[in-house]
Formats: sequence, structure tokens, C-alpha cells
Amino acid sequence: MKQIINTSKAPAPIGPYNQAVMTGNTLYISGQIPLNPENGELVSGDIQEETHQCMKNLKAILEEAGMGFEQVVKTSIFVKDMHQFAQINEAYGQYFDADTAPARETVEVANLPKFVNVEISMIAIT
Repeated sequence: MKQIINTSKAPAPIGPYNQAVMTGNTLYISGQIPLNPENGELVSGDIQEETHQCMKNLKAILEEAGMGFEQVVKTSIFVKDMHQFAQINEAYGQYFDADTAPARETVEVANLPKFVNVEISMIAIT
């Protein structure tokens, strides 16, 4: 059975998708961009601030599903400029314990929604 997860504490979807879908014990979270859900504005200018906003949005969705970062098993990070990898990694790393961090890939892409610099998606399990 598929359960839709949505929260007002993360940005509303900007297309025909949901913030997350829970099926069985697995939560699939759609990619989050650095959009502030309180005012609808993009956080921009500093890649670490942008990354933190993505992670805050992901945290809100995890919490809506009754989960936390410790239950994340896989993340995907999409970046516009791989030269910013170190700064993204530094901000992202603050949300995980290095010994139990999830699997991950980081991919440079030509463009992202709203032409942001970073987008992050996650898979978590209960």
C-alpha cells in the first residue's frame, strides 16, 4: 500500500508529484531544492546555506513520516557545479554520523528546477 506524505513545513511540490511516498517500510522523498517553505523564496548566494535549506526541507518531510536522518539509507545529490562539492559535502555532513551515514551519489547536472545550484533526494527505512 502506498501512503502519500506531505507537510507544510517543506515546500509544496511544483509539479505532478508528492513530497514523499511511503510503501511498506520504505520512504521515498522527492528531490528538495533550497526553497524556504515559510516565504516561498529561494535561498541563494551561498552553496552551504542552499544545502542547509535542502536538508531542512528533507528533515521536515522525514519528521512528518515519523522518521529522522538516522533512518536514511540512500541520498542523491545533484549539483550544478562540481567545484562546489567540498562546501556541499561539509554542510550535508553535519546531518549524519560518519559511521552510519547513508549510501550516496553526487552528480553534476546542466540545470535543476528553478535553476538552483543543488537538489537532494533521500530514501529512508523504518
